[in-house]
Amino acid sequence: MTVFLAIVIGAAFGFALDRAGATNPNKIYKMLNLTNLHLAKTIMLAIGVGSVLMFAGQMTGLVDVGHMSVKTAYIGVFVGGLIMGFGWAFSGFCPGTSVVGAAAGRKDALLFIAGGLLGAAAYMVSYGAIKGTFLMDKIMGGKVTLGTIPGAKYEGITALQGDLVGIALGVVFIIVAFILPNQLIGGDAPADTVAAE
Repeated sequence: MTVFLAIVIGAAFGFALDRAGATNPNKIYKMLNLTNLHLAKTIMLAIGVGSVLMFAGQMTGLVDVGHMSVKTAYIGVFVGGLIMGFGWAFSGFCPGTSVVGAAAGRKDALLFIAGGLLGAAAYMVSYGAIKGTFLMDKIMGGKVTLGTIPGAKYEGITALQGDLVGIALGVVFIIVAFILPNQLIGGDAPADTVAAE
């Protein structure tokens, strides 16, 4: 049942990504060069609503805090984030949207997935050489959260109530999604063109 539920939720999420335009590299380019922020606003709204629901659910006991997973913060995460950000801007895909794009029949998404797998293989091969370097130095104690969450196994870097911090940040994302203009630079093209497939 768990696998079936994961497939159904994943398919629904993929459908939403495709309908929002996240699988169209042209819309990604326009978002990143600030000429069309519709997709950015959609992403911010989704993050905000998800954050409010998750942290409010934790406060009310509807969501089990034990399911919360916090990844270790270390310097290599930021380096990897810069590399991924460059790849996203260069290709118009991120790992999630590339899978959805491939499922929708985009050949360029298949090439991106192949490049991602090649990059993952390169990381695995080189891990032994970099694991003892500064790239693996933990930041702020490693697995920490912005605020303290009762019942969680992670420490907070502040004494603030973590669930309230999560809700507040979610509300900020929702507000920004509504007040952000549709474009910050120039004018949008009259019609979206589809990237070569």
